[in-house]
Amino acid sequence: MKLQFIGGYVVALFDPALMRTAIRVALVVGSALFIINHGAALLQGKMHTGRWVAALLTYCVPYAVSIHGQYVARQQ
Repeated sequence: MKLQFIGGYVVALFDPALMRTAIRVALVVGSALFIINHGAALLQGKMHTGRWVAALLTYCVPYAVSIHGQYVARQQ
């Protein structure tokens, strides 16, 4: 059951019907988190590769959480 759920979730990450909302959530929440976590470094010119990777994840996490919520709601 859990493996089937995980497989369905991975497919849902690329489902166009869910992506629109997830992208919006990622842009709003990710931008707020980016400013909080990386804003000072960006303004000071101290962004390095590790920080840029973390910044990318700052947008990926809310996207994945949004997809998860939509996927779970769809399953019920």
